[in-house]
Amino acid sequence: MAERVLVAMSGGVDSSVAAAILVEEGYDVVGATMKLFCYGDAVPDRPCCSLDSITDAQLVAHKLGIPHYLLNLEDRFGRDVIADFVSEYARGRTPIPCVRCNSFTKFRDFLHHADALDCAYVATGHYAIARDGALYRGRDPQKDQSYFLWGIDRAVVARMLTPVGALTKRDTRAMARRLGLVTADKTESVEICFVPDDDYVAVLKRHLPADAPALAPGPLVTVGGDQVGEHGGFARYTIGQRRGLPGGFAEPMYVVAIRPESREVVIGPGEALFSHAVTLGEVNWLAEPLCPGDEAFVQCRYRARAVQGRVRERANGTLALDLAEPVRAITPGQSGALYDVDGRLLGGGVIA
Repeated sequence: MAERVLVAMSGGVDSSVAAAILVEEGYDVVGATMKLFCYGDAVPDRPCCSLDSITDAQLVAHKLGIPHYLLNLEDRFGRDVIADFVSEYARGRTPIPCVRCNSFTKFRDFLHHADALDCAYVATGHYAIARDGALYRGRDPQKDQSYFLWGIDRAVVARMLTPVGALTKRDTRAMARRLGLVTADKTESVEICFVPDDDYVAVLKRHLPADAPALAPGPLVTVGGDQVGEHGGFARYTIGQRRGLPGGFAEPMYVVAIRPESREVVIGPGEALFSHAVTLGEVNWLAEPLCPGDEAFVQCRYRARAVQGRVRERANGTLALDLAEPVRAITPGQSGALYDVDGRLLGGGVIA
């Protein structure tokens, strides 16, 4: 009897092809699309997370001859992802909601539905490779999404299937065209799914009180302490940002720090953005935990190059690492993903 797998189908080409590959491999495939928030008129059609995308996922499931379910996870997504997103910006940090979504919604709440349907496995269209109870970087370096997966439960990895992880994006689209899938030439999603038109400040305004410090004016100061202007709310800024800063300096200036307690946004020259150390909180391990003196490769932003680091200290869910070379714009709230020399994802944490 074929083993059953529940595939998260977003309505995009990657998850469509993931389902198709599993059908070809002989699995008993069940498709499911997660409704994560109220789409409404404020959210236009997009490659995922829209009413049209639900329809696309249903059409692909019908083409493949597999059942399809719509799962309503709005309450949990709102609590675990959207509320955290707002809270982090209110603290002067820059979150990655995709990490929270993977950690909680896609590989926790989704797994509960897989168990209810007697599915041995869960599958997604992520460009990462699940093999022998471990996660590795995807084959296509331009599409590798393992960076977003450090927060899932280690026990879940043994039940994960990632069919497109060994493909390039070109391979994926070619297979979709060969199978006549409606999603074959669908554009990619590059925005945060619940943020219309990439306007995250509008989302914050809907969820924060009118007098929230994060959206209130405050001083714009240099690294030397001189006030050079006023900003319209520190939540509008992130580390490394250059746009929207005052001119008149001898060299380009960037946001180098955000101090929510004083509402200060600190600006400085480019060299002030570099650091030789990073501290991670909320650390989650997908392999045996590293100890002081151990080395790993640390990736501090999506698409950034991983650099070699050495563990200086590990305590109470935090990990401090010294980096072998300076890294630009290490940003609180972003993720630090840890890899070994073979590209295995060891774990990660939220940058403190």
